[in-house]
Amino acid sequence: MALKLNSVLITDDVDPKCIDILKRNGVEVVFNPKLAKDKEALLAELPRHDGLIVRSATKVTADVINASNLSIIGRAGTGTDNIDSVAATNKGVIVMNTPGGNTISAAELTCAMICGLSRNIGTACISMKEGRWDRKLFMGSELQGKTLAVVGLGRIGREVASRMRSFGMKTIGYDPLVSAEESAAFDVTSYPLEELWPLADYITVHVPLIPPTKNLINGSVFSKCKKGVKVINCARGGIIDEVELLEALNSGQCGGAGLDVFVQEPPKDQSLVQHPNVLATPHLGASTTEAQSRVAEEIAQQFIDARDGKSLFGALNAKALVNAMDPVQQPMIELGRCMGVMASCVVSAPSKLLVKASGDAGMKTALSFLPAAVGIGLMKNSALNLINAPALAKAAGYELCTEYVAGGDNSVSLVQDGVNLFTGCVEGKCSVLTQLAGVPLHNAMTLVSGSSYIMFTTSTKQAKDEALITLLGSLGSQGVAVSSLVTGSSETNGACLVQLSSAPLNTEALAAAGIQVCKHFVL
Repeated sequence: MALKLNSVLITDDVDPKCIDILKRNGVEVVFNPKLAKDKEALLAELPRHDGLIVRSATKVTADVINASNLSIIGRAGTGTDNIDSVAATNKGVIVMNTPGGNTISAAELTCAMICGLSRNIGTACISMKEGRWDRKLFMGSELQGKTLAVVGLGRIGREVASRMRSFGMKTIGYDPLVSAEESAAFDVTSYPLEELWPLADYITVHVPLIPPTKNLINGSVFSKCKKGVKVINCARGGIIDEVELLEALNSGQCGGAGLDVFVQEPPKDQSLVQHPNVLATPHLGASTTEAQSRVAEEIAQQFIDARDGKSLFGALNAKALVNAMDPVQQPMIELGRCMGVMASCVVSAPSKLLVKASGDAGMKTALSFLPAAVGIGLMKNSALNLINAPALAKAAGYELCTEYVAGGDNSVSLVQDGVNLFTGCVEGKCSVLTQLAGVPLHNAMTLVSGSSYIMFTTSTKQAKDEALITLLGSLGSQGVAVSSLVTGSSETNGACLVQLSSAPLNTEALAAAGIQVCKHFVL
């Protein structure tokens, strides 16, 4: 599943390697960093491009996204605070970052902060530059034997822990996504937060700024820590409550802070920056030549891989699309979409639908994108894709759940309130329907995009036969040819699916003929 990427706009300063890689792969590139500060000009330029690459200066707000024809937005770096990911998702636009590009640089700065705080390097340097020789004022402490608490054990947190152990520090940590067994494998002892705070001599945070992490370290946390605990934030401003940090610094409960990020950048209130126990830098975590070169290369290559359908590495909002990139999955995606279209004839919001996959491990993988595919068909909206369909279907009142059953015939079923609406599978490169309303069809019906169908179910086999005769007579009187027809029956039900020719269908004529139970749809 390839992505349209004829032209890319770059609105922040990036390493020239980014432009070179894109151009070498046949992508037109417009580089204009002035647009980062000129929103009107950005809005005027953006509709000409399929992709946008930014760093932190460009604010990619909802109105910017909605005014564009973008397929993909790339952040040459880690944080995407400047991109409205919700608006992008609703528009069906991929948001991508370079999760590993800044890792070493950010980790090294964090380690430098820890070292700087332990030996008062910042204030001692200022004192020397002012002509003083205040050795007694800058008594420090060794890192050997001290405990470092790492909150967030992703790439950067792990690199910090690894480096600081070489100083003889004991490393403990917390991450809700990393098990105690996994953290122990890289020599970090895991603790719940409430148990971690009292143990730490130094605390460093490496988490995104999201509602659960906003003001994660606050006055209440400082009160549970050792007196004189030191904190480091090279992640995102707002993870440490700045007002309560200042209070803890003034009281001595916090012995020092290394801050590379702030709630407001640059900070207008200089109280923290000017505090003698604060080591402050102007958001330098990724400011190394190596990191900037690395993220520029990575975002460009990630764009090319997405265009070519090879990979969606770094995509933050395209979970359904990641496993759907393989062209082999296209018939399965089409099956889900077709079943969604059929479901739209028999269900209405609010509804809860279960997408049930049975079969081998590949069917379990397919469940990552099948609900999105069903949502596309269910909503019958040409603007939907695998990125925005789940969110928009949910907003419309459809809850799409999943269930996997190992073994079986590699089939997909759509179930409502325990009732099987449809079952289908993939045969070769074709999507086919095998059951209708829980009734097995005598032959599978191939589902063809753009074709017109009529389906109906009855409470008895006899009623099905009678309805089919009436239906075929009405179609014949309209001059509508039948391309194919399949029926099915059980002890209690009958079912029929008819594929029509391209002739127009008069549904009012069907109703006049007494055929009220038929559902007509176009795939």
